[in-house]
Amino acid sequence: MLYLAQVHKNEFLDQLQLRLLARQEAENMWMTIPEEAFLLLGKNKTLNEKLLVLVELSPTGDIEKLEEATNWILNLIQTYLATGITPDFLRQEAERAEQWRQNLTLQNQDLARRTLELEARREQIQALEESMKREKNGSHKDDTVGS
Repeated sequence: MLYLAQVHKNEFLDQLQLRLLARQEAENMWMTIPEEAFLLLGKNKTLNEKLLVLVELSPTGDIEKLEEATNWILNLIQTYLATGITPDFLRQEAERAEQWRQNLTLQNQDLARRTLELEARREQIQALEESMKREKNGSHKDDTVGS
């Protein structure tokens, strides 16, 4: 699993550690880690304190990959922030999409109701046509019987 972390020095152990800040949940979805979660790096790592890194952890919690997050952050800025996509903008777009979905649902329900009404009218017209045919055939029989 991929995490965004910051390098810290553990004074007590005299080692570097990573403070996990956020976790990737899906391709473009990250969740912040509200509680303080640390991962020891060991003494032989030479990273600057406060450096932001991307760290890939195995299911057992071992570090599989560690890289600076600078390019990743610059890509985020270029992709989302340079075009003005803000959390507020995304919230408004989500609200618009939900209103659109609700409007389509109402239109679909109205269309289904109208379709049922038309079907009922068609059946009434067919029943009326059948009734008129029977009456017409009945009146022809009456004419031939009287002659």
